Amino acid sequence: MPEISRFYGIIIRLYHRDHPPTHFHAMYAEHEALVEIETGNVNQGYLPRKALEIVNEWRVLRLEELREDWRRAEQELPLLPILPLE
Repeated sequence: MPEISRFYGIIIRLYHRDHPPTHFHAMYAEHEALVEIETGNVNQGYLPRKALEIVNEWRVLRLEELREDWRRAEQELPLLPILPLE
């Protein structure tokens, strides 16, 4: 699963040809959550509250890039790295 970003100990990944709704995988320590790109809702899994807040701050800033990487993943094209939260 390609890693597209990493910040504050959080790793963001996307699977190629993954299932709807559009989402990414956020990993922090032993936790993993599927976070919906459009809403920031956790579809599956769990992240600690502060980690989820950081992920959603990044998601809002990088929304268009996440949408584009989702489209690329659907087509099995290489994913583009997305800048981390600073």
